[in-house]
Amino acid sequence: METAPRPPPRPRGQGARRGPPSCPGLRGGRGAAAGRRHPGPAPLPVPGAREGAAVGAAPGGVRERRAPLGRRRRFRRSRRCRPGGSQSRARLSRRRRCLRPVPAARGCRRRPRREPPREPGRGEEPRRVWLGARRGRTYCSSVIADPHLTASRSPGKMASSRLPIFLALAFSSLSFVLSHSNRVMWFQDFFPPNMCPINAKANTFYGIMFDAGSTGTRIHIYTFVQKSPENLPELEGEIFESVKPGLSAYADQPEKGAETVKRLLDMAIDAVPPHLWKKTPVVLKATAGLRLLSEEKAQALLLEVREVFEESPFLVPEDSVSIMDGSYEGILAWITVNFLTGQLSGQSQHTVGTLDLGGASTQITFLPRFEETLKEAPGDFLTSFEMFNSTYKLYTHSYLGFGLKAARLAILGALDMEAVDGQMFRSSCLPKQLEAEWHFGGVKYQYGGNKEGETGFKPCYLEVLKVVKGKLHQPNEIRGSSFYAFSYYYDRAVDTNLIDYEQGGVLEVKDFEIKAKEVCDNMEKYNSASPFLCMDLTYITALLKEGFGFRDNTLLQLTKKVNNIETSWTLGATFHLLQSLGLTY
Repeated sequence: METAPRPPPRPRGQGARRGPPSCPGLRGGRGAAAGRRHPGPAPLPVPGAREGAAVGAAPGGVRERRAPLGRRRRFRRSRRCRPGGSQSRARLSRRRRCLRPVPAARGCRRRPRREPPREPGRGEEPRRVWLGARRGRTYCSSVIADPHLTASRSPGKMASSRLPIFLALAFSSLSFVLSHSNRVMWFQDFFPPNMCPINAKANTFYGIMFDAGSTGTRIHIYTFVQKSPENLPELEGEIFESVKPGLSAYADQPEKGAETVKRLLDMAIDAVPPHLWKKTPVVLKATAGLRLLSEEKAQALLLEVREVFEESPFLVPEDSVSIMDGSYEGILAWITVNFLTGQLSGQSQHTVGTLDLGGASTQITFLPRFEETLKEAPGDFLTSFEMFNSTYKLYTHSYLGFGLKAARLAILGALDMEAVDGQMFRSSCLPKQLEAEWHFGGVKYQYGGNKEGETGFKPCYLEVLKVVKGKLHQPNEIRGSSFYAFSYYYDRAVDTNLIDYEQGGVLEVKDFEIKAKEVCDNMEKYNSASPFLCMDLTYITALLKEGFGFRDNTLLQLTKKVNNIETSWTLGATFHLLQSLGLTY
């Protein structure tokens, strides 16, 4: 079989450096025949190039850098990178060595490309070049156009040029934080809450409530968040502080009394963000302390406090400073407890009642479930109010003169009598050998035990019954209900180790009776405690059983805090205030 004759050898020095004939400007190559057998790809249009411009010229007159001559190494590329589908390796090689600056497809993904190892020249700049598309994917490569730009943007020089910018930003941020009036709140001013997409629909608001009691003045700063009108406000936190003595101690110096309120109010200015000051109401409600003062002295104190509020940046309602009614205090305590226990969500009617035993009065409040209770209750014992898009009709009443300290005077027989110097009030609820003085309501009383009479639980209970029995209304519904009890109910249970001071506890009504018997029949054993301990426990037992009509097994939840929030009427008062002012959804 004849074989084709081999072509004559090429003379040395001619065509040693090969390049595709389709690449103008490169010397040598495989000759005209090779160029005809493997024509190079048609030049791609260059955006902005003038008609008749030289092929391979970059836009703006910058010429394309050609591949170095004499490179015999060939580069493989998968089919998906080929512009027209399947191409011969020779065509791809020529394509690779004769790249033209063309616009890359939008959004194309960079793919690594193997280039002949070389050092970048002056004025070279990376360009993105279309290499092909397959199966919906577009690939890009890079060529060198301006070596001057590439050489000037070395990593070391770029980092050194950006360092002063970073230092300037860091210095300005530090200066902003240090110069801010409130370094704790600077972030809220720099990024206001309404810029945060998470809290974009949440309504954040604050409420400031002062409790002006007889022993001290307390401030409660509450933070609430309400995500939508359908949801109840959520209590995010409480800030609490107090000062002593109470406002009533400054009856003759109202300016000094108002100064104590101003010191507490300054703390609220730091706690509430400035952009919410005008939407944050501030209110002071006085309780028993100011009730004991004359009308003239009490009003003088309230006027001074009102002036302090007016000078503050907060929202001051019309009735911002007042003396609170006793029955209103019971309603607010009921709102506080049921909100903290989650009983006010939706249309829930499974609420708990509240029992509050103060010094001069006692309150009972609950939500009746039976029509019989509503019919039998006296007219002034029922109160309706609307809160959280629901209407509640409560059974509530405050019994003035049935507080723990007022009951002591009634048991001693000194409640309706004027104390006379040298007059001794005695009771079988006190130790026989006891003789002492007691100040209450600005009056000094002398009291002692029955030296010749009988002492102990039985005679003491008979004395207490005269004060309690038949004096209070007894709704039948409460016998099987559960109640939260606080104030002196809580204090006397702690004094006798019935509950823990921090945690509180659950007791039955009969637990007070058992402890009263133990204390009253062994008064000598409890000499270090209050001399009124036997009388107080006996009175609580008679008040619950004979006064309100609770059963022995009725459960009482005694606590000072629920979810780490004090069970005070102040929270309920703040809720009611915010809703009445339309600050909630």
